[in-house]
Amino acid sequence: MLQNHEYWRLITAGFVHAGALHIAVNMFSLWMIGRVIEQIAGSLRMAIVYFVSLVLSSLACVYFQPELGLGASGAIFGIFGAFFAIGLKHGKPGMDMIKANVGILVLNLIFTFAVPGISKAAHVAGLISGFILMYAIYFPPRPVPARVVDAHTGAVLDAEFEPADQPPPA
Repeated sequence: MLQNHEYWRLITAGFVHAGALHIAVNMFSLWMIGRVIEQIAGSLRMAIVYFVSLVLSSLACVYFQPELGLGASGAIFGIFGAFFAIGLKHGKPGMDMIKANVGILVLNLIFTFAVPGISKAAHVAGLISGFILMYAIYFPPRPVPARVVDAHTGAVLDAEFEPADQPPPA
């Protein structure tokens, strides 16, 4: 593949699938997790993570399992990695999001390693690359300072934003 300078195959392999079930599972996964990532991180960041994960998972496949290399699963795993990176960056609410979804990732990894004919290299490389890339390019929104108006003078004061579920500092 790469020996003949056919570098486009690193990307086009992500658009060729081994049958209707293969493409259906990938598209369902992309629809389920991808729309969440797109809402949180934006379309551009999601596209970057998807395509970089696709290329890196294809490269991993070429170098570690050259007999395999078909489908968008590496890129889908990249989106999973991005999901967990976003969760880590959001503190406690993000950790709750991770805990609620870690089972899905574990099942996918079990399936990856238990079923023959699935590229372990592509899935693991996609997961790792998606996590690292999203962790590097995603910054959660900062709390916006509240504007407070002094009741006596009418002056606008800046106040620190405090979430409603936490008591004010002592």
